[in-house]
Amino acid sequence: MAFQKKLCLALEKHPTYPQFISGLESHIKDRNQFKNCLLPCTPVRTEGAFESAGLTKLCILFCCFSVGTFGTNFPRLIVNQFKWLDRLLDSQDLVRKLMQMVSVSPVPIQHDIITSLPEILEDSQQSEVARELSCLLKQGRRLTVPVLDALSRLDLDAELVVRQSAMTIVPSVKLEDLPVVVKFILQNVKAADAVEVISDLRKSLDLSSCVLPLQIHSSQKKIKSQVQASSSLSQVTTSQNCVKLLFDVIKLAVRFQKDVSEAWIKAIENSTSVSDHKVLDLIVLLLIHSTNTRNRKQTEKVLRSKIRLGCMPEQLMQNAFQNHSTVIKDFFPSILALAQTFLHSAHPAVVSFGSCMYKQAFAAFDSYCQQEVVAALVTHVCSGTETELDISLDVLTDLVVQHTSLLMRYATFVKTILDSTQKLNPCQIRKLFYILSTLAFSQKQEGSYIQDDMHMVIRKWLSSTVSNHKQMGIIGAVSMIGSVALKRNEGDAVSLERPELNSERDGQLSTLLDLVGFCCEQTPEVLALYYDEFASLIEKQKGNLDLKLLDEFGKSLVEDFPSDFVVDLSPTVHGSFLFPVKSLYNLDEDQSQEAIAINLLPLVSQSELGRVAAEASNQSKRAVSPLCLSPCFRLLRLYTAEQNSGSLEEIDALLGCPLYLTDLEVEGKLDSLSKQEREFLCSLLFYALNWFREIVNAFCQQEDAEMKGKVLIRLQNITELQNVLGKCLAGEYEIFVHSGPVPAVKKKKADSSKTGSADRSQAEDSSEGIQPDSELSELDKVGVEAGNPLAQLQSYRPYFRELDLEVFTVLHCGLLTKSVLDTEMHTEAREVVQLGPAELCFLLDDLCWKLEHVLPSGSTRRVPFAKERGNKDVGFSHLCQRSPKEVAMCVVDLLKPLCKHMENMHNYFQAAVQNQGAEDEPGLNIQEHQLMSSCYQLLLLTFRSLFAWNGFSQHGNSDLLRSALQVLADRLKPGETEFLLLEELISESFQYLLNFQQSVPSFHCAHILTQLLIAIAEKPMSGWKKEKMASLAKQFLCQSWVKPSGDQEKGSQFNSALHTLLCVYLEHTDNILKAIEEISSVGVPELMNSAKDGCSSTYPTLTRQTFPVFFRVMMAQLESSVKSIPAGKPSDSSEKLLRWNIAVRNFHILINLVKVRFWLFFCLCLHILSKYGRLFVEAFLKLAMPLLDHSFKKHTDDVQSLLKTLQMSTRQLHHMCGHSKIHQDIGLTNHVPLLKKSLEQFVYRVKAMLAFNHCQEAFWVGILKNRDLQGEEILTQASEERGSDEDSENSAEGPAEEVLKGLRLSQAGAGGVQRRG
Repeated sequence: MAFQKKLCLALEKHPTYPQFISGLESHIKDRNQFKNCLLPCTPVRTEGAFESAGLTKLCILFCCFSVGTFGTNFPRLIVNQFKWLDRLLDSQDLVRKLMQMVSVSPVPIQHDIITSLPEILEDSQQSEVARELSCLLKQGRRLTVPVLDALSRLDLDAELVVRQSAMTIVPSVKLEDLPVVVKFILQNVKAADAVEVISDLRKSLDLSSCVLPLQIHSSQKKIKSQVQASSSLSQVTTSQNCVKLLFDVIKLAVRFQKDVSEAWIKAIENSTSVSDHKVLDLIVLLLIHSTNTRNRKQTEKVLRSKIRLGCMPEQLMQNAFQNHSTVIKDFFPSILALAQTFLHSAHPAVVSFGSCMYKQAFAAFDSYCQQEVVAALVTHVCSGTETELDISLDVLTDLVVQHTSLLMRYATFVKTILDSTQKLNPCQIRKLFYILSTLAFSQKQEGSYIQDDMHMVIRKWLSSTVSNHKQMGIIGAVSMIGSVALKRNEGDAVSLERPELNSERDGQLSTLLDLVGFCCEQTPEVLALYYDEFASLIEKQKGNLDLKLLDEFGKSLVEDFPSDFVVDLSPTVHGSFLFPVKSLYNLDEDQSQEAIAINLLPLVSQSELGRVAAEASNQSKRAVSPLCLSPCFRLLRLYTAEQNSGSLEEIDALLGCPLYLTDLEVEGKLDSLSKQEREFLCSLLFYALNWFREIVNAFCQQEDAEMKGKVLIRLQNITELQNVLGKCLAGEYEIFVHSGPVPAVKKKKADSSKTGSADRSQAEDSSEGIQPDSELSELDKVGVEAGNPLAQLQSYRPYFRELDLEVFTVLHCGLLTKSVLDTEMHTEAREVVQLGPAELCFLLDDLCWKLEHVLPSGSTRRVPFAKERGNKDVGFSHLCQRSPKEVAMCVVDLLKPLCKHMENMHNYFQAAVQNQGAEDEPGLNIQEHQLMSSCYQLLLLTFRSLFAWNGFSQHGNSDLLRSALQVLADRLKPGETEFLLLEELISESFQYLLNFQQSVPSFHCAHILTQLLIAIAEKPMSGWKKEKMASLAKQFLCQSWVKPSGDQEKGSQFNSALHTLLCVYLEHTDNILKAIEEISSVGVPELMNSAKDGCSSTYPTLTRQTFPVFFRVMMAQLESSVKSIPAGKPSDSSEKLLRWNIAVRNFHILINLVKVRFWLFFCLCLHILSKYGRLFVEAFLKLAMPLLDHSFKKHTDDVQSLLKTLQMSTRQLHHMCGHSKIHQDIGLTNHVPLLKKSLEQFVYRVKAMLAFNHCQEAFWVGILKNRDLQGEEILTQASEERGSDEDSENSAEGPAEEVLKGLRLSQAGAGGVQRRG
């Protein structure tokens, strides 16, 4: 530095200085010499002098600093001379000249000048240059990287302007420059505005531009040009690398900048619209979960919330895995952990998302990740809950269908599930063996070891004497048969195998069929299951089975069924039976020649009466049992339809043929029957009902008008037989489970110890785990309330054959009621094929049960540590082989006929209301009314089950929801709904269903209609719908509900529905406090002034029996409503104080209602009051007292009045504590400690409020005597000793007078409190 100064002065003073300058100019005109002058150099000392060449360089570089470039780029070398200069004569002019050069120079020179600016500028110039660079940033994308590089090295005062400039170019910047831009933004973000910056950044970032090259690559695969293909591949690689760099930048910011991590989570959490969420959000959440351990719980919570709200659909996750697998693969441990957690969730949408994560991870990642996914799924199956187990098996099923060859590598893991089959139910066993069979037979060589293991397991199970093991063996064997007999595609490698391999396959099939047939033929229950499993296999693999391989089996089936179960119809049947044989239900009476009949009663007699003898003798002949009648027929008709392209002409005679039964006019004869005769009759009716159910299953889809008519008649036969069976089972007989599909009927009075241990073991090892539930489901309650004739058979449902979903196409027939047509026209009605009310009720009842089982509602939650119960899939084995979406699609197809039926019901009850004055036949009218009411309830339940299905919240089912709503909206606006928006369809559907409010025949119907409307309105709930719901609920509450017999509706089901409707009213009304005050101040006094069995005139549903329901709901809603009042602040207005005044007044009114011993359920009301009274006081302390702190000076009188009102209520709560002690009510006493604690806190909080407002002298504390609810003093030894002294202490006055409840306290000065014992 000193040398440069000396050199500079010496040159300036030298007389030849001008000649030196001119000589230097001449010297640098030569390009090579100019290059040497620009290159950096250092002084080299020789023997006493500098070298002349070095001296020349030093002369022109006295203001130069060494840089690390030795290229021949002259502009860059020139610019480098200006870096790190010690002094500049005019720095402003230099910078201005440089910026001017930037505007006119080529891009490479612009790049060099901009990147050199931080080393040239003085500190005072940095802000001004930063603004100019920000302008350059907006002008074009070519200088993005050098500008941001320069800006990142400047000490900026205008960070906001610069960052905004960088933010504006994010959507349009080149993909390769995007990581640099994002890095600059994240590095310059401040904690105060981090959320705002990240929100803007995530809106600007669009990864769809990164997906385009991938799509180009996929299309280029079809092009043969190698040049094009390689170019596309290069583009894809570049795109993937840029995306990888982008997320590396985000990962570094998230890891080392705490504010960025939390701000990104907050930005995603604040997004409410579904369209605002992108693939970027999901990847960032996975990145944060993987990178920051401290934010994992928060990340998981946000992701779970977004899934529940439908903001993170599965399609978004699929796009993330398919288009950005290289990025997401780094987060695989987090993906696996989240998927495992989500499968434990109680929300179905979260569970579905977790299962989709497993599937996408298996498809997108490498072999290590695939192995981990399979291991995790196997762990779920072997050690998870039932729901978790089902989902895991479904995921494995999808994987084995879509990625068979990939999953084959990990078949050893899947095979280990065979060691944990004891906890699997039949449906899960089917899934497991389908997976194993597909793996075993899809690839011949690789699957052979799985085949051997499956053969060993199946042989072991089939030879077992335990019915459960034999059942699993049959299911596994049939699954293997289905895989072996599956048709092979022409291009399939298996179809090109050598002939000996095909013969080996035929041998395997023959061996399996012989093995199962040998193990089943002596046990009717097991044989029936074999037939059912084989029938399900044919139905599931319709058109895919190679029936040539099953010819031998099919021939024996076609031959065995007629020989076993069908006989020629004859006037007399020879043999000795408990009941005389009679041919019934013949629909082909005109065809007397070659008539046939089902030989039912002789078979039942042989089975029931000869059971012991048959079991004792080891017969080699196959057993013929009525248990196999329906299963064998189902298999026969499915096999026949498969062989004849759906035609059932070969077996259509079975539709109209009669059954050998007995005279079923049992009215008045049942009491004379012996126990054995009654059991025989019940078994006979069960077999007959199951036969007719399978007949309806078989022929319900036939187009022939005559066959349709016969199907309807068979439905009538079913309803008639069910009525007869209900009479036989009524009275002193009840069900005892045993292993077959027909229950054993025993007397209630019989000593249970006489029942053999064998029967009990059979009950425990029931083939389907049948355990009739003692608790009534909602459908049971509907039947009981409405007098449904099917209600008495609800507990026997598992023993009836399952109706197929195709049966409900019969609902397209019209409705026929007895009040419209006379007896002569019933024949005509059958000719035009119409449904009767009884048949409609039967079909709707079964449909409701199916929907309740397979379509869970949005409110469904998994109960943790639920009590183990029987197999929930009993009676739904066919239904469980369909997905919920397939079932929902079937119901949507039925919506038009269901709407017609409901409109018919509406018209019927509207006419009934108008004709109430007419005199009709009382008995028939009541019976018909009950039946039609049952149909109405079941129709409403069907609609509610469909529209409350939680699957509609998933993005993939939005089109199905639209189709369903369009059917309802089309009933109001025919032909005008095709182009309506979803919100408009919801409004029209809501209005259509709202029109049925005037015709609901019972309170339970009103309850279901309200729930249905809520299910539709919640998609989403708008203001006018909320008002309509409140108005509708109030209308139902203010309506008198009378049965056809003239009695008021009541009972536990009525109270449950009342509780729901009252909650709906109070939750949807615009002023809940006013509504509660109206009920408590108007309705309750009306009730108290009415007769003993009277009701409130304003609210007829409010009676002495239902008062606890009203009281509980009002207390709960009052406590809930005050919690919605925000906590008080200094700036709050008097509006909140007014709301709290009304709430406290309502609380005081409700408490005073309990003082009067007027109610039937007085103790129950006290329990309600003790619970919700404490919660109200706690809410008051938390939310109202801060408001009173700041309102006391402005509104002294209002605050004083509020506290005095609440004080009277708290005294009554204290009296209730004394009441619980006198009467030793344990349930009530349990609430006392917490209640007294809250009351004590209230005293001290009031004192703190007065101290805050400098009014401590206004506060006194006295001792409150223990009194009962009537105000009478509860005398104790201590209270007698104190006598009148305590009375004087009890009269403390002041604006906030209060006492400590239940504690012995004495005064300790003005406002002071001291505990004494």
